[in-house]
Amino acid sequence: MTSLQALKDMPISFPGLFGDWEFNPDPIAIHVGHGIYWYGIILAAAMLAGLLLCMKQAKRYGIKEDHVLDMVLWAVPSCIIGSRIYYVIFNLELYRNADGTLNWGRMVAIWDGGLAIYGTVIVAVIVVFFYTRHKKLSFFAMTDLGVLGLILGQIIGRWANFINREAFGGLTDLPWRMRLWVTSSQYIEVHPTFLYESLWNLVGLGLLLFVISKGRRFDGENTWFYFLWYGLGRFWIEGLRTDSLYLFDWTFMGQPIRVSQALSLVLAIVAALMLFYNIRIKKRTAEGLLVNRLAREQLTADTEAVSPLTEEPETAEETAEATLGESEEPKS
Repeated sequence: MTSLQALKDMPISFPGLFGDWEFNPDPIAIHVGHGIYWYGIILAAAMLAGLLLCMKQAKRYGIKEDHVLDMVLWAVPSCIIGSRIYYVIFNLELYRNADGTLNWGRMVAIWDGGLAIYGTVIVAVIVVFFYTRHKKLSFFAMTDLGVLGLILGQIIGRWANFINREAFGGLTDLPWRMRLWVTSSQYIEVHPTFLYESLWNLVGLGLLLFVISKGRRFDGENTWFYFLWYGLGRFWIEGLRTDSLYLFDWTFMGQPIRVSQALSLVLAIVAALMLFYNIRIKKRTAEGLLVNRLAREQLTADTEAVSPLTEEPETAEETAEATLGESEEPKS
């Protein structure tokens, strides 16, 4: 599919829904220096919302809020770098000069767009692995909590693509089609795939918060459900996009391989197998959850702390009875 580029200084509209009404957001929110871009503001808001949700939910997973904050300090910068590296690697031709040399300045210009969510996910898993290993925490309890913030961040973050007029799909005449301008006199009407993914993730977040997490049977259930849900949605949505990252020049059945689509399918299959294995074969129960194990340990500790206090009066009473008994024995 041919990649289409929309002009960032031309209006956006949804003619099938709102008629002639147009929206023309300036990608730069504040014109100071190089400018403060809406892209960065929206992504920052997405990260903050995800962090706040994780902190609010932390106790339900046996995780301390301090551990959430500590991990985020490592994860956020690492994930931004990882996301950008992933995007550049699979889109390297966009960052070459006319003579074929690499344009390093454009590579770091993330305010123009170009962050790949799978780069974020891969680096996040690595950061969580080493952090939980160092702090002796449960890896899957932390990821079960983390995917709540991640999917909320994705819901919000996709609207940065809207402001930048990117991550849209192919041509369509559906009622909710989005109109973008590719020249000053020519427009295209396309699938608003950023909206599809945002709404798909919104449903996924609802399922995680109100269904999956309330009936968790093992640490990792939220995690594998996220990969299953997101993988299925992204596999479908990626097929509609015109700006997919491709796996170099590799092909399958004569068609180029979309990196995100292939990875989504693999993750969805693996996640489905892991859920089946833990629920149907291993028959995990909520007793093994970290939060429940910690609760039992705390209950045991509290019981042991109270026991000496309850035993002392009995010991004193027994001593008094023994003394009284000795005094009442007949003297020979």
